[in-house]
Amino acid sequence: MRVINSVEELKSLIGQEVAVSDWVEITQERVNKFAEATGDYQWIHLDVERSRKESPYGGTIAHGFLTLSLLPMLMESVISMPNAKMGVNYGTNKVRFPAPVPVGSKLRARVTLLEVDDIPNGAQMVWNVTIERDGGDKPVCVAESVSRRYW
Repeated sequence: MRVINSVEELKSLIGQEVAVSDWVEITQERVNKFAEATGDYQWIHLDVERSRKESPYGGTIAHGFLTLSLLPMLMESVISMPNAKMGVNYGTNKVRFPAPVPVGSKLRARVTLLEVDDIPNGAQMVWNVTIERDGGDKPVCVAESVSRRYW
């Protein structure tokens, strides 16, 4: 866990890889629940038999937006700012899904701090988050995540 105690300390980390998360398994149950929550029922995510037969991936894959939605959990698992009163997700600048996430994959995030800007009572940060798949040859998600912390 990377503990960051102040805006000054945060600014000293610009340009550095700040943390790497533990691996998280992507199960069919997680994919099914995401489909229920979002209404995205495309067969490549849910129909195991059809995906084995017809999908170019050889089985079901996670939704790209499921992968993206893991960012807050993965980042919170490795970065702590205990002196901040609260944090908010402010959005994303860029998001790409260069490779699929087959169900059963293990994913982890590499987090690099790109920018820190002062805002009233806090800081706005831009993080480059690269989500990689265990055994994969390219990332499954690359995103510039924008967040704010208030002190």
